[in-house]
Amino acid sequence: MSLEKTEKIAVPTAGGKLCAHFGHCEQFTFFTISDGKVIAQETLTPPPHAPGIIPNWLAGQGCSLLLAGGIGETAQQILTQRGVKVLCGAPSAPPEEVVSLYLEGKLTNKHNVCDHGHHGHGCGH
Repeated sequence: MSLEKTEKIAVPTAGGKLCAHFGHCEQFTFFTISDGKVIAQETLTPPPHAPGIIPNWLAGQGCSLLLAGGIGETAQQILTQRGVKVLCGAPSAPPEEVVSLYLEGKLTNKHNVCDHGHHGHGCGH
């Protein structure tokens, strides 16, 4: 797929950095990418967290890719069904840095830090 088409990338954030747990973020920073470059950036507050709400909201915002630290399986499935790609294992860094790493080809799909099989907490997904 060529980067010549416009895509919209979402990064879940808390405290100005990527939030390790998708469902616990305070905001999402959206980056519009064209020809491999950021042409627009906006930060939005998602609706209150409940199963399925945020993934559907992201898809409704025109998001084509989510760069996440970790995400629950159900949320990931909803995003995939809605045509949003999910890349897990992104570092807890400012969203601009996370997107730069992605555009430079330095982010790859890694371990999902919100793998429910190994944590005693519930991410609410």
